[in-house]
Amino acid sequence: MKFLKSHWSNIVFLLIILLLIIPQTRKPLQVGLNRLISFSPSEVSEENRNTLFDYNWQLKKIDGNPVNFKEAKGEVVILNLWATWCPPCIAEMPSFQSLYDDYGDRVNFYFVSAEEADKLEKFLEKKEYTFPVLQPSSSIPELLDSNSLPTTYVLSRKGEIVIEKTGAADWNSSSFRKLLDELLAEQP
Repeated sequence: MKFLKSHWSNIVFLLIILLLIIPQTRKPLQVGLNRLISFSPSEVSEENRNTLFDYNWQLKKIDGNPVNFKEAKGEVVILNLWATWCPPCIAEMPSFQSLYDDYGDRVNFYFVSAEEADKLEKFLEKKEYTFPVLQPSSSIPELLDSNSLPTTYVLSRKGEIVIEKTGAADWNSSSFRKLLDELLAEQP
């Protein structure tokens, strides 16, 4: 008992390391930690915003039907680049689902993953997510190209990149919802 009292912190540390080594516990632990440290995304200052002019990007729904990103021009857009194997991506999905439930009819949501359709369908079904998931059919516009997952862009009606966030975030925060409401109120 004396040994446990004097070495409890080392035992906890070793237990955490062991949990991170075991594949079945590593991913849920990483997702939980990402949710714990996720904050509301920061807005890009107006003087540092880039504007997207090239909306030419072919996508397809996971059922194979084509979608052209040009449909998003003049609309408020949330574009999320993600994967089912990415713990930070998985960590932010519940906040996106809540946001989609409330803003899905007013904001254009694009959740884009290069994974196979059947893998995406299984993931969405298991988690009970209803937001639209798309796959790229052509190269992404250069301004939206990222080497990191997840990466999320929020575009104004004018095509300004208002938010460019790499890593997990809390997209269902009151401050982000306020920003979305402001973007929706702007004229194109």
